[in-house]
Amino acid sequence: MSAPAPGNLSGAWLDEIRWDDAGLVPAIAQETGSQRILMVAWMNREALAETAATGRAVYWSRSRGRLWRKGEESGHFQKVREIRLDCDGDVVLLEVEQQGGIACHTGRHSCFFSRLEDGRWVAVDPVLRDPQAIYRKDPHAGPTNGNADV
Repeated sequence: MSAPAPGNLSGAWLDEIRWDDAGLVPAIAQETGSQRILMVAWMNREALAETAATGRAVYWSRSRGRLWRKGEESGHFQKVREIRLDCDGDVVLLEVEQQGGIACHTGRHSCFFSRLEDGRWVAVDPVLRDPQAIYRKDPHAGPTNGNADV
């Protein structure tokens, strides 16, 4: 992946994106190999520039109002192998290698674990690890603080 210099927020490539009124763009994380959609999050210019520069997924947390470096609390980082922009320029696709096998704060591989069956949503994918073990409230108990943001 060819990356811009860290901190380069004024690159022409960033100007080609159709940011929403809040300066955000939706980002889809898709797993390399399986092509499974792992999650959807938001990015601002800084998050996308850092992602391109470092090769690690960085998102904008709307609930925290700050950059969210995927895996900073859980250890479940996403190595970015490719970044694509859709035909309208308003959605980013990240092809990622999911570290630790868990992308979702519920402890599942993907955030898309519910399927519509007979008019109701049914969880069809297993919990791989108890979220309480991933996101402990005790900051001395290891990574995480209980505030997952997907």
